[in-house]
Amino acid sequence: MARTKAVLQPDLILISWTRNPLRPGSARRIIAARVIGSAQPCRFTLVPNGLLINALNCLLDHDIGFKIVFQKKTSSFSGYLVLQRNR
Repeated sequence: MARTKAVLQPDLILISWTRNPLRPGSARRIIAARVIGSAQPCRFTLVPNGLLINALNCLLDHDIGFKIVFQKKTSSFSGYLVLQRNR
């Protein structure tokens, strides 16, 4: 009898961000983040009002393995991005 193996699904993270429209050049901040799978060891950076750059520095680290697969600016001061990590 043939054995079947479960296929490991990738980890996905959707981050929605905004910046202060009244302050040009202000830092991008996380509005909301949704994780499908695992975001470890960077889960602590995905908090509302946290800095997006801190989360990206952790997630995009070579050892962690996430890559940006889609990003879109919805206005001049907000947007979202999707990151994926294959296990």
